[in-house]
Amino acid sequence: MVTVDADALSNVLGAVDLRVGIGRRTSVAAGALLPIPADTITLVYIAEGAVEGHPPLGDGCRLDVDPDSQRLRVDTKARHDRLVAGDAFLTLGRSPFVLEAQDDTSLMIADIELADAASPLPALLPPFLTVTGFDAVEPAAAALALNMGVLGDTAMPARQGDPIICRMMATTVLLSVIRAWAANGCAPTGWPSLSNDPFLDRVVDAIREEPGRDWTVERLAGIGAMSRSTFAERFRSTVGRSPADYVTEVRVDAAKRMLEAGRSVSDISRELGYASDEGFSRAFRRRTEQTPSSWRLANRTPISA
Repeated sequence: MVTVDADALSNVLGAVDLRVGIGRRTSVAAGALLPIPADTITLVYIAEGAVEGHPPLGDGCRLDVDPDSQRLRVDTKARHDRLVAGDAFLTLGRSPFVLEAQDDTSLMIADIELADAASPLPALLPPFLTVTGFDAVEPAAAALALNMGVLGDTAMPARQGDPIICRMMATTVLLSVIRAWAANGCAPTGWPSLSNDPFLDRVVDAIREEPGRDWTVERLAGIGAMSRSTFAERFRSTVGRSPADYVTEVRVDAAKRMLEAGRSVSDISRELGYASDEGFSRAFRRRTEQTPSSWRLANRTPISA
């Protein structure tokens, strides 16, 4: 069984920041199909009934808690095509996916959007992450999941602060699913390395720790102990974008947090290494299709009366 370093797991969980986390309760009749959208991170908790996945979820790591002894059993070769009440799974939306209800089923479904476009979390997780017996492994988070969202089409008036509270609830359940999966022996050897390449991981950590530094390809290659050409090719194939694109994404994500905290555009542009406010605003607008000021206004948190 793979043991994950507690500090490494804490670092992964502490870096998770959701911009959107909306939970909804959905009832699915026996035999009915429920498509799960691609290109979206989706968290599902089975409240009642049972479901199977299409395509099948396949081989994976199964967690089970003996109800009498409360001892946890981990089976890394189990199949978990069928999920029942108390199970949870996370899909990163890398391919189309459909759930088929085996019985009349009730699901809590949370649509997740990470606040940081450059977050390493999607690269650290498998396409499907399943925790069977989640209600026994993480009972408090399971109880929270059980009470998220409105069942069926029940109409309830929105209350002040609902988006914030929903996001916090979804964050708690998401972190608990990841913790249950990682801390109980389901993570692969070397997790949570972004690439199983300690040299590239060192580069990514450096960018995220100092986004405002003058990050040239040569400087990054030096941190990764590679030649410029080898580093650029390996970084793109592993991370999925060029080093320059990744630096910009990290900077824009940092700028969003600073804007939410009330920092001025001039302060942000200087701290993130831009030569002028105009240069920062252009980079920000290319990524978000909004100026920094417009983004701040559109994402301002409403104050409850």
